[in-house]
Amino acid sequence: MDHIETSHIETSHGETSHGETSHMDADHTHDADGTSTLHIAVAGGTGTLGRHVVDELRARGHNVRVLSRSSAEYPVDLATGEGLEAALAGCDVVVDAANSVSPRTMRATLVDGTKHLVAAERAAGVSHHVCVSIVGCDRVPMPYYKVKVAQEDAVMAGPVPWTIVRATQFHELIAGVFKATVRARVLLASRNVIMQPMAAVEAARAVADAAEAAPRHGRIEAAGPERTDLHTLAATWRAATARRAALLPAPVPGRMGRALRAGHLASTHPDAQGVVGFAEWLGERSQGGYGS
Repeated sequence: MDHIETSHIETSHGETSHGETSHMDADHTHDADGTSTLHIAVAGGTGTLGRHVVDELRARGHNVRVLSRSSAEYPVDLATGEGLEAALAGCDVVVDAANSVSPRTMRATLVDGTKHLVAAERAAGVSHHVCVSIVGCDRVPMPYYKVKVAQEDAVMAGPVPWTIVRATQFHELIAGVFKATVRARVLLASRNVIMQPMAAVEAARAVADAAEAAPRHGRIEAAGPERTDLHTLAATWRAATARRAALLPAPVPGRMGRALRAGHLASTHPDAQGVVGFAEWLGERSQGGYGS
């Protein structure tokens, strides 16, 4: 993966940069330019977002540990807390990019896992917990989003200073949904589902900025460059992939539909905004670029 250049994401508040760190003490390594190298653990560091977060932080010169159930060096199980004590020893910051969408495991991984994680962080002396969440999770009535809200609550109630980074939907997710549904020769394409998707590689930069900065005890929102609708995204994907499929309006009913029409999955004033739109991302992906 290519390193993200500074121009690939715009930060409105100007509070985070490559040189900022959450704290400095005797355990930090200081580079020749005066910046500080942090020891950062990334839970879920092999996932869609997590792998980009790991690459971005390493490109900035930080010491990064990849925590996952399959990790050879730092195997952990968030649901039980197994392995966390050893994995977090000596860490300054923990980024939680772990995920589970299975109804059977999502709460154990995201909510119970967060509680286990912050308890281990406190014991290890970690001074900043960065939680990755979703724009609109408290306003869109989906079971998974309710679990994400409960995860945020666990972070805020925990003993470790924190920052929550809410991102909009990833281009990777949208493309994956279209790829799965096109097998039936249809694409879900409601004009009333308002979205503002972004590349995971750009969301990773916002997460890395948060990890380098001081704890906010608040939320940061990251979003894509374009506020659009699902119909436009589906038509763009169909054209880019040359797939044959009908665009199915498929209106979403009830409270869910009202929330999606209201644009709760989009961000009006994001703190960090990517510049790579869905069409460009699809083009770069076909050439071995973003998201490959």
